[in-house]
Amino acid sequence: MPEPTRLRTLLAVLRPHRRTMLLGLVLGLIGNAAGLATPMVTKWVLDSFSDGVDLARPITVLAALVVVGAAITLWQWILLGTLAEQIVLDARTSIIRRYFRARVGDLQARATGELVTRVTSDTGLLHQASSSIVGLINAGIGLVGTLILMAVLDLTLLACTLGAVVVVSILMATLLPRISKAQTAAQDSVGKLGAQLEGSLRAIRTVKASRAEVRQGDQIVGNARDAAAHSVRAAKVAASVWTIAWSGINLAVILILAVGAWRAHAGLLEVSSLVAFLLYVFQLMGPISELTQNMTALQSGIAAAGRINELESIAAEPASGAISRPAAAPHAADTPVLVLRDVTARYGPDAPPAVRGIDLEIPRRGHTAIVGPSGAGKTTLFSLLLRFVEPEEGRILLDGRPYADWTHQEVRARLAYVEQETPVVPGTIGDNLRFTHPDASEEELRAVLREVRLDDKIAELPEGLDTSLSSTDVSGGQRQRIALARALLRTPDVLLLDEATAQVDGLTEAAVQACIRERAAAGAVVTIAHRLSTVLDADRILVMEDGRIRAQGTHAELYATDDLYRRLVEALRIAADQPAPV
Repeated sequence: MPEPTRLRTLLAVLRPHRRTMLLGLVLGLIGNAAGLATPMVTKWVLDSFSDGVDLARPITVLAALVVVGAAITLWQWILLGTLAEQIVLDARTSIIRRYFRARVGDLQARATGELVTRVTSDTGLLHQASSSIVGLINAGIGLVGTLILMAVLDLTLLACTLGAVVVVSILMATLLPRISKAQTAAQDSVGKLGAQLEGSLRAIRTVKASRAEVRQGDQIVGNARDAAAHSVRAAKVAASVWTIAWSGINLAVILILAVGAWRAHAGLLEVSSLVAFLLYVFQLMGPISELTQNMTALQSGIAAAGRINELESIAAEPASGAISRPAAAPHAADTPVLVLRDVTARYGPDAPPAVRGIDLEIPRRGHTAIVGPSGAGKTTLFSLLLRFVEPEEGRILLDGRPYADWTHQEVRARLAYVEQETPVVPGTIGDNLRFTHPDASEEELRAVLREVRLDDKIAELPEGLDTSLSSTDVSGGQRQRIALARALLRTPDVLLLDEATAQVDGLTEAAVQACIRERAAAGAVVTIAHRLSTVLDADRILVMEDGRIRAQGTHAELYATDDLYRRLVEALRIAADQPAPV
């Protein structure tokens, strides 16, 4: 991303806080004024001493300037420190909100660890950058004010000072852009590190079972080394900038001291003026140091702003307010709840269609199972129903109304979904059960736990519903049933299950299948079936291949007429005439 674009992004982050920044700028200017007056008051003290005048008044003024300057500086630091934390908080809040508004496909196209790094690490670089602009203005004005007062004292010494300042400025302007490049590269490496580490820890059982600990560790440490190398490069450039700045000032002091002593000896300059000028030279280190420090912080902030701005490419779902679950209008029992008409969808403009020409009706009651090989389009079909993906062609209707007439929230309020991996959210068992309906009562929770035959197990846990799901007391199969119970809460119109019995034992599977049959008698149940026991229990089976529905019917009909279905069934050695479970 070009440097001006990154700078505009950083300014956009800072713009809502411009009033606070303006106050910080005013305080800085007052502090600068007090600092700039100090050497002149010191000259006044020295002149009064040499003339035998009472020193009480000039010393009082000098002490007052020091106290006022310190108080103003303290106020400014507290103000800008608080502002920096608020800016980081606002940036993190904005990114987190964007993540949860984003389209699922756009979000899943990026590594999870890198997305986390944008929130935790990149935003942290805005901390110092937030006050760097105020610091640059204050330092710039302080530098100009110091040079003007130096000119009032002695133009010859000012020329020596300006020569040193110009040389230092040229060297700094050459080196500073390299800090931004190094910081950007370092943050990119940290993002890759976070993504790989998060994925490896999530699959730690597989990593250990594959004896890949050292290999994975080396890859992740490699990213850590890259980040460290880029950070060291940035640190070296910053060190060079600081060294040049300080060395330039020190050499200027030596030159000014020599020239000033010669001019004072020749009677061309008062000693008090030389002392005041030297105080301004030492004071000049402050603005130059601030300029260096703030430019370094600004370069880091620009790099972070550029990475944060990349998140603008994540498309967001249409905004809709929080709603309660809409009550379904009365419909005849024989009318379908969901209809797909000639639906085609793909995951990107250049990607091949994931599903094509889908014509399907989901009855208001009953169990529909979807089978097919990997890549057939089963998950895409669920994504279309949940509006994770929008159709490229065709229409989807809910209760006879096109999806376009419903908000995303309204559609999802009518559906419940259980993923195959059945992820759980951080928190307790009760938190997870109430995830869709936060106002559900404890009695409602216990009722759905009974449906999935988990009530006794939860009752045996010391903390019951307050048990954390990070606890080893909760198995993978139990987590899956908790996810199913969450979906069953308050009877959704359509229950979407991506093989809800994948991780449960035989007895529990029978209980879950009984629960699904009960729900199918009262509403629509659609399952992606990876176990043929689910297929045998379905009222209707859809066979998908290459993004199309190639056949549909009962188990016996499809076994007799569809070769792909027969091969899928025979792979699991289920006879065509096996009766469906009772």
